[in-house]
Amino acid sequence: MEPIVIVGLGNPGKEYERTRHNIGFRCVDRLASSHGARFSRTACRSRIAEFTTAGRRVVLAKPRTFMNLSGQAVQGLVHSFGISPESLVVVYDDVDLPLGRLRIRPSGRAGGHNGMRSIISALNTETFVRLRVGVGRPEREAEESLVDHVLGGFSAGEEEVVRAAVERACDALERLIADGVDVAMNEFN
Repeated sequence: MEPIVIVGLGNPGKEYERTRHNIGFRCVDRLASSHGARFSRTACRSRIAEFTTAGRRVVLAKPRTFMNLSGQAVQGLVHSFGISPESLVVVYDDVDLPLGRLRIRPSGRAGGHNGMRSIISALNTETFVRLRVGVGRPEREAEESLVDHVLGGFSAGEEEVVRAAVERACDALERLIADGVDVAMNEFN
């Protein structure tokens, strides 16, 4: 059985660490931690952690490219680990979902997300699993641009919701690894 590659999207660097755009990094960091895995090596322009669970090799990746160039890293990961797009899972932020809401899909469009647009273009397919984590829209969109919103941090009140969402996202990923996308969708959507 081929490994499953789970890519958390985000931007590298301390200044982006706790931003809305980096929720994908937070999810794979938490999943790695729960399995005692560390992001100890670099491959395909990504930091990599690996573990085995439910009889399946799991590769976690955090691209070192910036969000808008995520496809470069993901294309390398798909080729390097010899996986089909169906064994790829991308975890990322979604402003069209309320804060903390999860949505799993086996395929789909980019929906205005530049990281996803880059991945779809690089792989030349929309058929790969995605786990979207809601970060909500700005309260006053006229005053705050979407870019400022996703590159901004969470308020103290939002942070509590985000921590719970990251935990649920990890549970969803565990279910997806063990039982497949349909079971995970039924339980977590």
